[in-house]
Amino acid sequence: MNTTQQIEWNGTPCIELCAGGYRAWIAYEIGANVIRFRDEERGMEIFRYREDNNAEHIKQSPEVWGLPTLYLPNRFADGVLKTSDAVYQLPVNEAAPYNNHIHGFLHKRAHTVVEHHADDNCAVLKTQYRYDENDPFFEYLPIRFLAEYTFTLSACGLEHKVRLTNLSDKMMPISVATHTTINTPFVDGGKEEDIRLTVPIGKRCELDERCLPTQRFIDLKLYDLEYKNGTKCPVLQDINNDMYFAEETELEGQSFYGAIVEDTASGKRICYQVSPEYKFWIIWNDRGFNGYFCPEPMTAMIDAPNLELPRETTGYREIRPHDTFEANQRFFTMD
Repeated sequence: MNTTQQIEWNGTPCIELCAGGYRAWIAYEIGANVIRFRDEERGMEIFRYREDNNAEHIKQSPEVWGLPTLYLPNRFADGVLKTSDAVYQLPVNEAAPYNNHIHGFLHKRAHTVVEHHADDNCAVLKTQYRYDENDPFFEYLPIRFLAEYTFTLSACGLEHKVRLTNLSDKMMPISVATHTTINTPFVDGGKEEDIRLTVPIGKRCELDERCLPTQRFIDLKLYDLEYKNGTKCPVLQDINNDMYFAEETELEGQSFYGAIVEDTASGKRICYQVSPEYKFWIIWNDRGFNGYFCPEPMTAMIDAPNLELPRETTGYREIRPHDTFEANQRFFTMD
């Protein structure tokens, strides 16, 4: 029986979705973050989760727990954001030697629950956040918009749709990512050394010492090809912002646009499918020994609006007043 219900986890209000053998907890007051996603039948804890965690701890660094959605993601040099009709000065919240603005604000905001319901096919939650003068970030980015998230849980896994609507009279910059935290090990009783990651990548985007693009694209070396051929262990070593153009791979003989994580001992897999709007992958693992790693799909390159490259290369886009941008993802498991 598929269900949705209001629950409280260690003082954090959540909506719990149960369907298709999966369980998901969405902390709508912490950026509508999926702070727990579990395959109950296969015994798989998919996103980074700790039983003894609490809201205050998550709020200190919400980008490294669960499935946080970022707008505007990653780095903007010196906090500058250049759009086609304005230049915005964002706060520099990444210290020297970086001196960048990093990760925006949306993953920290309290969403409103619009509705949640379940039927014989799925369990659904819809949330929204209205960004306007009431948000403390508005002094830096005075562009009103509506963020709407839809979470659908079923036997097909967890689908996550982001919809952004420009409510201002200005052009709205679009760069979206999820700072996806994959738990390690993700199989109950598993070992980190058995985990392998497949990411279908094109050329590498070279970054400088400030983790900003040099605007050079590099052919893949043996290190990079481990992502492509599925031999990369994404933990127990330091992976620091490996950034690539996204390509397709195959899953069960079918074309697949996304990443695959496998526990080689059990054969259990996390399949992470993204829509074509996500044109880049960044892989990061917090130095590799903290029980998680992040395969991060991004719709645009780091610092994209400020680069000299064309938009069809960087993925950066803008939407006009009253226009809408949508992107979606799906997580499911396999043996």
